[in-house]
Amino acid sequence: MAIRTITHSREILSVILGGGAGSRLYPLTASRSKPAVPIAGKYRLVDIPISNCLNNGIGRMFVLTQFNSASLNRHIKNTYHFSAFSTAFVDILAAEQTPDSAAWYQGTADAVRQGLKHIEPFESDYVLILSGDQLYQMDFADMLDNHKKLGADISVATIPVKEREAPEFGILKSDEGLITSFIEKPQIDILPNWISDTSDMMKNTGRIYLASMGIYMFNRKLLFDLLQNEFKDATDFGKEIIPQSINKYKVASYQYEGYWTDIGNIHSFFEANLDLTKDLPSFNLFDNERIIYTRSRMLPPAKISGTTLEKTLIAEGCIIHASRIENSVVGIRSRIAQGSTVVTSYIMGNDSYETLEEITQAHATGVPLLGIGHRCYIKNAIIDKNCRIGDDVRINGGLHIENTDHALYTVKDGIVVLKKGAVIPNGFVI
Repeated sequence: MAIRTITHSREILSVILGGGAGSRLYPLTASRSKPAVPIAGKYRLVDIPISNCLNNGIGRMFVLTQFNSASLNRHIKNTYHFSAFSTAFVDILAAEQTPDSAAWYQGTADAVRQGLKHIEPFESDYVLILSGDQLYQMDFADMLDNHKKLGADISVATIPVKEREAPEFGILKSDEGLITSFIEKPQIDILPNWISDTSDMMKNTGRIYLASMGIYMFNRKLLFDLLQNEFKDATDFGKEIIPQSINKYKVASYQYEGYWTDIGNIHSFFEANLDLTKDLPSFNLFDNERIIYTRSRMLPPAKISGTTLEKTLIAEGCIIHASRIENSVVGIRSRIAQGSTVVTSYIMGNDSYETLEEITQAHATGVPLLGIGHRCYIKNAIIDKNCRIGDDVRINGGLHIENTDHALYTVKDGIVVLKKGAVIPNGFVI
């Protein structure tokens, strides 16, 4: 189905939340914010909400950043350039200490509140608030139509979930499209009281609870009033402002039934990337209209020699001589030497190529080259950017390995995560 765009470009503007410390995604967030984490071999997580906005004709975006924001700021600066004749922009609003506030962002609502003085000069009827660390493709024009049709003051994007997932979300009930009650992360024993009337397709898969996706649309005037006056001490949308607004304002549920995942931890991040290697992935990268935008790097095509590939995504600029790569994502500028096997893994790639002089120096000093060496075996792993893996290294992740945090790697839920820039000597075994 063709995607529609917002009719008037000035009708709505978007605020994208850069996220907190992202501790559950550690070590991928040790030196970068969650929205800056590389995904699908060539993108960053923040590219998803920005691309959703651009595909819907929303060209004015503010990205609120705070933790480990340098790489995120650099990516946005280097990526989103618009014509001098366009009103579109992606502006970074970094947390700042001011005479009015010496504190950093205390939560989602507080972050938007502190950014209001920068948002105010840009006219709009509505403000769309998005998360910077979710994977989905949504028609915001349809959400806006639903908002207008119901005469809503606030709209919350919702998605049907199963019983086992419900305790992880804010769960709500609605009547004729308007939210009547809301509970944050309910216990399993009270869930029968929170069953919603979802579509037949959703019911058939057991998805009978409506969960908040953390995507909100506000009438602009109300948003300013709530944050500056009525709820001037509230710090969070999901825990405070939305629940407390239900009985005072028209809060609509916009039910979305497509693919959506919150990249909240290593396991969900790993699964979301590996899902892209399926014949028919849940998230479609190959859509003519729902384009995922990212930085144009002008890299050469990938070069592959003597490798058996099975259900694998390979980004541009790679040099691969591996024996076999299966069910894996291989990121930009990856180098994988002869005799190596990669199974069910995400290789993020490298930020640059080594020169001949650097390669000669590495050989002379015994330091492994950038990338994966000869005769390695890597399974159930995430290899962060710029790792140097020597020859005959064996990384065999799985539930047989206990969670641990080593100087070179972290293990979570059986997934081995090599830390950014790790140097793994020849013959190393995990």
